Amino acid sequence: MSQSTTNNTRITILERFRGPPTSGHGGYVSGRFAAFVDLNADESAEVTLRSPIPLDQSMSVLFDQDSPSNCRIQDNDTLIAEVRAVQHPLAVPNPPDWTQTLAAESKSAALMPNINPLLPGQQGFHPICFCCGPEHAEGLKIFVAPVGRQVSAIWETKTEWGDDAGNLPHAFLWTALDCPGQYAFLAEGIRTGLLGRMTAKVITAPRAGSQLQITAWTIEIAGKKHLAGSALFDDQQTLLAYATTLWIGRQPLRL
Repeated sequence: MSQSTTNNTRITILERFRGPPTSGHGGYVSGRFAAFVDLNADESAEVTLRSPIPLDQSMSVLFDQDSPSNCRIQDNDTLIAEVRAVQHPLAVPNPPDWTQTLAAESKSAALMPNINPLLPGQQGFHPICFCCGPEHAEGLKIFVAPVGRQVSAIWETKTEWGDDAGNLPHAFLWTALDCPGQYAFLAEGIRTGLLGRMTAKVITAPRAGSQLQITAWTIEIAGKKHLAGSALFDDQQTLLAYATTLWIGRQPLRL
């Protein structure tokens, strides 16, 4: 049986980085958690979310002494997430036309009023989500819409988001690869439940302030599990990062 130790490592997710109103954004927190594991060049990080992620509250990072590429995140006795290194090949389809993607944004479900029956009178599927919420003052404002057999968006990033090297933080890239997977199912008339697992690979971190393209597509449904793929491209449509997102269950849909 493997042993774990904290090494006094802790992490706090600030309220800005919410997905649902009272918990952390699944893609953002997965990207933050993934940074704790050592990956070989051919590996991706897999993050399984076990409980809602508390905001503005310090959590413990427990490392697996027998497998340094594994760790888990805990809030006292509550298991929040498990992280491990995996092989993650993914067939990424070519992105839709850039101009068509720009033209489609106004049709994004992220911009529709009263689409979420749990949030009457508000705009968008997740109005204050850090990724796709039009009412989040400091959000990424990624509004994917159907373009052909995928959903896609052009993402206008900001220079002030850059890290010390001037690149977009990996956690922001994980964020951008998260929500579009749920919108891919929404485009097929399915409103999934919450994110259960995300596996991602960042090939190249783009410069903050650059214009990027996000795409997503559905892969399969197995019982309550809904698997989607997503990808990030630069303005020359060169692949920068990709992911799969696993969504659990379904919720009522009103369009």
